[in-house]
Amino acid sequence: MKTRTALVLAIGFLLGSLLSVTHGVFAERERQAELPYEQARLLAEVLERVRQGYVDPIDDEELMEHAIRGMLSSLDDHSGFLDPEEYRQMQDTTSGRYGGLGLEVTQEDGVVTVIAPIAGSPGERAGLKAGDRILSVDGDSLEGMSLDEAVRLMRGEPGSSITLGVLSPDKDAPRDVELVRERIQTRSVRSRLLEPGIGYLRVSHFRDQVGRQAREAIAELTTENGGHLEGLVLDLRNNPGGILRGAVEISDLFLEEGVIVSAEGRTRSARFSHKASQGDLMLGAPIVVLVNRGSASASEIVAGALQDHGRATVLGSSSFGKGSVQTIMPLSGEAAMKLTTARYVTPLGRAIEKDGVHPDLDFRDDEAVPREGAAMGERARQAWQTAEPVAFDDDDEVLGHAVRVLRGMDGKRMAEGQ
Repeated sequence: MKTRTALVLAIGFLLGSLLSVTHGVFAERERQAELPYEQARLLAEVLERVRQGYVDPIDDEELMEHAIRGMLSSLDDHSGFLDPEEYRQMQDTTSGRYGGLGLEVTQEDGVVTVIAPIAGSPGERAGLKAGDRILSVDGDSLEGMSLDEAVRLMRGEPGSSITLGVLSPDKDAPRDVELVRERIQTRSVRSRLLEPGIGYLRVSHFRDQVGRQAREAIAELTTENGGHLEGLVLDLRNNPGGILRGAVEISDLFLEEGVIVSAEGRTRSARFSHKASQGDLMLGAPIVVLVNRGSASASEIVAGALQDHGRATVLGSSSFGKGSVQTIMPLSGEAAMKLTTARYVTPLGRAIEKDGVHPDLDFRDDEAVPREGAAMGERARQAWQTAEPVAFDDDDEVLGHAVRVLRGMDGKRMAEGQ
């Protein structure tokens, strides 16, 4: 009886702490809500029966951690518990240095799904693509496993081998993919001059310093060009996202004013809006943003902001549709929890979650198809039609279409005296 009473008190304290944890998440009436006694007693009863009757002995701390993980992971595909090691790995990921496969993944209907491989990573070299489903790791099924647990299995010492069971959307049966883990060191920004006057800026991930790196890259392109650029391709294909600040910084490079992104949540701290400051590095010159199924989260914020402000033509295919905000909340014992606290909306109020960002100009069978009702898409199609086709050595047809659009827009700007 003493054990059960102690367990009830422990559960009540644990869940009460989670309901009132950090950053004022439940700073309003929810903070005063009391934990339902009957439910706390039921949970304590279940835990005690597992302790007493489960076929194998189980450590009390392990059992409590399972309860916490189950509570958070059942909310949605992105919330979860991070033990101290997972929390450290997440911090390493944000800094851009970690050991693993270079895959950004999520869960769709309980299945670990690739958002995008990081450029130059083992995952990209193995041919893994957005939408691929990872069913097993070294023969062990991931069914019923949380996303954080699956990610922990895929990480390991650089140089160690791993075999993933992968089911691609266009295949009927899974295949084994063998990879070797590496120390993932990512540089978020790469750039080059595609032709005189037209620059190319590739942002592969939104990490720390991405805004500074992009600003420096555009300055170098301007110098190489011998003057201001006449057009820019901003490539966000297979960019799985990253930190919100990075998305705001990149968007602000090309906007003079207005909202970049807003978030809608239940609490005051979860509702916010970021606005642009004056200063467009491209001085109003046309921009084409490339997106695809592997463009997610922060990438969708940038594409949506530039699209809504009419500052850029979005070209490619519809993005992933990951538009929710996860807040990392440190807990006692060097652990943390990741909780979905809000959803992003574009400047015009469009929700990104599930729907994604749809391109102004889609290409089907080498035909430019503007998004229905999108004036920007129609202008881009006209520009594409007036310019000569472009071929690149790397056989990137979408990039060739982007340059063709920019060429047509530059001619239109000159004709209008802009």
